[in-house]
Amino acid sequence: MGFLAAGIGAGIIAVGAGLGIGMIGKSAVESIARQPEASGDIRGAMILTAAFIEGVALFGAIVCALLALNITV
Repeated sequence: MGFLAAGIGAGIIAVGAGLGIGMIGKSAVESIARQPEASGDIRGAMILTAAFIEGVALFGAIVCALLALNITV
């Protein structure tokens, strides 16, 4: 059961992180198109937010690995 939970969890993590970063990119491009002079600030905020999403995805991947290895925290 641990392998099944880890596999499903890893898939959900990948989809969630992909959707989140895709939404950030979409919003950033729209914002830059509307206000080109703020492109540097928007780009910086986009990169920071994407890093936070990747951090959460990495944490979830570690939890999935712990489930697969049957290690209790």
